[in-house]
Amino acid sequence: MASSDSHEVSQLNELKIDLDAIAVIAHYQANSNIIMDEQMPIFGGYAGGVEETTIVDIATHINAMVMSNASWHLDGPVHIRWGSTNTRETLMIAGWACATISEFTNILSGNQYYPCAGPCTEMCLLEASAQSITDTASGREILSGVAAAKGVALDKTTGMEARMMGEAARATAGMEIPEVNKILDNLVKMYEKDYAKAPAGKTFQECYNVKTIEPTDEYMKVYEGARKKLEGLGLVF
Repeated sequence: MASSDSHEVSQLNELKIDLDAIAVIAHYQANSNIIMDEQMPIFGGYAGGVEETTIVDIATHINAMVMSNASWHLDGPVHIRWGSTNTRETLMIAGWACATISEFTNILSGNQYYPCAGPCTEMCLLEASAQSITDTASGREILSGVAAAKGVALDKTTGMEARMMGEAARATAGMEIPEVNKILDNLVKMYEKDYAKAPAGKTFQECYNVKTIEPTDEYMKVYEGARKKLEGLGLVF
């Protein structure tokens, strides 16, 4: 690993840690490593609702600095029912928490992306866009994604999802918050009814040319379709 690479350690839900993690932190500190402390507060879990989970989320950022001596914190509020970071509730939590951290601290904050849908689907790209828009508007420094299909399916991650994440972030930069909120409200409405039947999508091998590492024509068409929908909502690419 390069000296500039981050070394991860994870808090447990909520605001807990185990002895193994403490040993890892000690090892990282002894080697002067860059420490990335990760935690995904659970909406609907021990913390409770949106407001309570937001408070926990802010606390995990502070805890990362105090307990782990972290260089930066990797966030990722996740919905207990859908296992996704892109729901209306988790976007609210991530946005409020990051805006607070950005306003009152100098903590570097990242966010993890876990759409319900898999690659080569419009839903996956729209989900990733919603989170990217939220992160950018709320002052997030680092976007860490995208782990399509909730990050649990084999070979269900490609560069196209990250490309959409990046393009949506660029398009959002500089926008006024009321305009962003209007776009987000209409965007989330496009996919939130489909959580229970989210399309599985395709594997990397099915939607990419594995020799040239280029997306298939099919995925390019899906991508352009999703982008047009975002343009219709008000994003300017």
